[in-house]
Amino acid sequence: MPGPLWQALEQHAFRLILRWTTRGGPLRRAVAALGVRRSTNLHRLDPARVRVAAVQLELQTFQRPEDFVRWVAEPLARAVEGGAQLVAFPEDVGLALLGLLPGFDRLAAAPSPEAALAGLGDVSVADVFRFLGPAVARVHHTTFSALARAHGVFVHAGSVMLPRGRNLYNFGFLYGPDGRLVGRHAKTHLLPLEAEWGVCPGDALEVYDTVLGKIGIPVCMDATYFETFRLLALKGAEMVVVPIANPEPYNEWHARRGTWARVQETPVYGIVPALVGRLLGIELTGRAAVYAPLELTPGGDGVVAQARRWDRADLVEAELDLVRLREYRQRTGFPGFLRPDLYDRYLAPAYRRLRDEPARPAAAAARRTGAS
Repeated sequence: MPGPLWQALEQHAFRLILRWTTRGGPLRRAVAALGVRRSTNLHRLDPARVRVAAVQLELQTFQRPEDFVRWVAEPLARAVEGGAQLVAFPEDVGLALLGLLPGFDRLAAAPSPEAALAGLGDVSVADVFRFLGPAVARVHHTTFSALARAHGVFVHAGSVMLPRGRNLYNFGFLYGPDGRLVGRHAKTHLLPLEAEWGVCPGDALEVYDTVLGKIGIPVCMDATYFETFRLLALKGAEMVVVPIANPEPYNEWHARRGTWARVQETPVYGIVPALVGRLLGIELTGRAAVYAPLELTPGGDGVVAQARRWDRADLVEAELDLVRLREYRQRTGFPGFLRPDLYDRYLAPAYRRLRDEPARPAAAAARRTGAS
């Protein structure tokens, strides 16, 4: 019985299967089975000794949500054992849940996402993320919320492609030690690849006030633009978590155009978890790291700590001194030496012209999709 009706019935059946296999109960039991002992890492708070960890994950895909739980739980447990109070996971960690898609194992070796979908009619990459969205959201939220609560630490859950209304966004999430959602960020600056897939840019930059300090949570490409960090810092951020998954061959100097450069311009600590590996012909590279202004790093190079390699799983741990950061800001005149009167005169008109310029295809596409 081919045709639209049969396809609709198949989709409905797949959704029912996904709803059943991604129920919250089995996921919470999978976390409970880990036997986690709640840490005391947040019992003693010292702004001069904030312990953080950036996870570098090597991408895998999982058919069983419980396997996803174990995949992210292992580095989290090591980080917490090392004293971490905030543990951050990479951008696109949700790609691991593409394995939930019926028949994905047959598609995984395709040379590109488009090639993988070539035999499925007019199905787009965005359609796949929308279809999987409810199931992926359940697994992602339940897993990271339960793990944050079990360990009693802050967990940045990386980012995941999820629909909101008719649109698709790359969302990052921060959970507190009670398992509750502290904050959410929709990636505001897209890769060309994401725009081609139909992802929409977000339009908000928020700072979250926690017992560890004030934290911003932009995603990957957001760090390529100085405005992101400058605005977050002016809103009070002292730590900025930037999950990455760079679809390009690794080049150290190219990689440094992001968070490393931003923390030299705007004095904050940058925490960069990374996703590496290969999927559907896309090579993901990165090097998880913790960055700071040059003067605040042991080698004077802006690197507090970083992964040993750019292509293997790793865990980067560091201790941040927010007291020293505040002293550094005061000594170097941030934000007091900034010239808002000057910037207001030139930046506002320049940005208005840029916004209204008709030849900006990315912005025009974002407006057409109704980004919010």
